[in-house]
Amino acid sequence: MAIEKAIKQKRPDTEILNINAFNYTNPISEKVINRIYMEVIKRTPRIWDYLYDNPSVVKGLENIKKHVHKSNSPKLKKLFDSFNPDLVVCTQAFPCGMVADYKKTYGVKLPLVAVLTDYIPHSYWVYDLVDYYITPTEDVSARLEKKGVDRSKIKAYGIPFDLKFNQKLSDGEIFHKLKLNPEKPVVLIMGGGQGLGPIKTVVKSLEKSRHDIQELVVAGTNKKLFRSLRRKIKHYKKNIHLFGFIQNIHELMHISKVILSKPGGVTTAEVLSIGLPMVIVKPIPGQEINNTNFLTQKGAAIQVDDPKDAYKIIDELLGDKAKLEKLKSQALKIAKPNASLDIANLLLNIHPC
Repeated sequence: MAIEKAIKQKRPDTEILNINAFNYTNPISEKVINRIYMEVIKRTPRIWDYLYDNPSVVKGLENIKKHVHKSNSPKLKKLFDSFNPDLVVCTQAFPCGMVADYKKTYGVKLPLVAVLTDYIPHSYWVYDLVDYYITPTEDVSARLEKKGVDRSKIKAYGIPFDLKFNQKLSDGEIFHKLKLNPEKPVVLIMGGGQGLGPIKTVVKSLEKSRHDIQELVVAGTNKKLFRSLRRKIKHYKKNIHLFGFIQNIHELMHISKVILSKPGGVTTAEVLSIGLPMVIVKPIPGQEINNTNFLTQKGAAIQVDDPKDAYKIIDELLGDKAKLEKLKSQALKIAKPNASLDIANLLLNIHPC
């Protein structure tokens, strides 16, 4: 959606079909697999850690993957015959593989662009018939090259995110709009759009903070979490503002001193672009651990394994302006604020084969 918005800004007449490819080809399987994935990362994250980018697992799934791709090719042909695209962009590995196999099956020379949205290039992305790879950083580009991708195909433009995160905003207007005190530090707590992670434990932990903080807690689409927090925070002493799924998360980030969050790829890109100091709480194995390793190694985030200790890190950061500023400056160093526009430029200049 971020890429679509950037393309429309540059070329409003561009016709774009933006779909969930797996849902289009396998609607029932998609629901089942999503449910299994959510249960695995919640209950047995070590299983996901084992499966994620494991060479033996990748090799073992090769025949199954080929079978699934082959069975989906006729559905993709029907879709592409109807829409007749000049190029295809994939922000997930599964549809990227489907389109690559479709090109091979039907001998189609349709430009295919893969956009990686995490700081690790796992093997499920690698296909000969991908024309361009967009990576978050040069580090990721180098690792993708080691997996056999031609360097000329790789562009380190960053992870695409909504252009509104680059807008100039007025702190005063946002504080007034949200009925917050501009003299008191704001701490943002979230777990992506689905409200995942130990958010309740973090909020409870921050009750021990020695600072007079204002907390912005975003539950996203997690209605169960929202209802539970709404009951609990009535009995808490801190000034807590609870949100569900919102469209103005960029405003909340803009006025916050620090964010406690999952290190999802898009969230991370947004946070870096603003230069918001990030505290990562209990990342799940797989892509989140890899994103965390990247951010902490670059000095742009701090990791906390036990959510009960969240208040200690917040107190340390709010009591040390130099440390906060260092996190901010390191975040801005690795930020790619023009990612969506750079990707849009590339796409608009790819000529159909």
